[in-house]
Amino acid sequence: MDALDAIRKRRSVRTFESPVTAEDAQMILDYAENADNPYNIPISWSIPDSTKFGLSSPVIVGTDTFIAGKMKRTEHAEEAFGFSFEKVVLFAESIGVGTTWIAGTMNRNAFESAVGLGEGEVMPCVSPLGYPAKKMSVREAVMRKGIGADSRLDFGDLFFDGETDKPLSKEAAGKLAEVLEAVRLAPSAVNKQPWRVAVCEDAVHFYEKQSRGYDDGIWDLQKIDMGIALCHFELAAAQLGIDVKFMIKNPCPDRADGLKYIASYSVK
Repeated sequence: MDALDAIRKRRSVRTFESPVTAEDAQMILDYAENADNPYNIPISWSIPDSTKFGLSSPVIVGTDTFIAGKMKRTEHAEEAFGFSFEKVVLFAESIGVGTTWIAGTMNRNAFESAVGLGEGEVMPCVSPLGYPAKKMSVREAVMRKGIGADSRLDFGDLFFDGETDKPLSKEAAGKLAEVLEAVRLAPSAVNKQPWRVAVCEDAVHFYEKQSRGYDDGIWDLQKIDMGIALCHFELAAAQLGIDVKFMIKNPCPDRADGLKYIASYSVK
């Protein structure tokens, strides 16, 4: 998979020309079953029978095929799911299959029944699978405009020079500039882009800038977005031949700006 190409090209698709073929669906499912994450938390994947279980989403047109993942509710489950699911999404893009993250706009009870959700398990999100229509529906166009889906915060609003609030320029980012640009392009719930990244001499540190209404004290939906950002960083670094290593080592536990530490990568 050319991860950088998939990251640059992908957009959320809600209007489909047709459902995915059985061959492509199996290819995506096979990839998902090997889509690991740096937390080493296992995820169980399935493409459930939509007709049997009555699976649907009011925002999806043109396909009734969905991929879903379930996992144990445990520490770092959100970040792990975001990381692995984004790998699946990018792989689907690389073979011409459209996707979009769905967490709320679906008949969740039906989906959870379809995947056989057990006690202590969660099914954070699903995605439709199909071939994008040449023209999106009016509903999709309005949704994208409403959340500013095609825009991203500026580079200096997301990335900082060391453990300070000094914005980082692409020039100062050096060899990490393209990697960080891949992070900047990451999708997120309602396009909130909660990641903030401190770039130090030999490491980068990811923080979450929380928005109200996403964390109920038990489950933080924006941590899934953080997992997506981590995924983009790791895939882009690997493709560009930059040696990075995942770690959880908070360099600044007493931050006064309210940013919540998530994880880090050492950089050689």
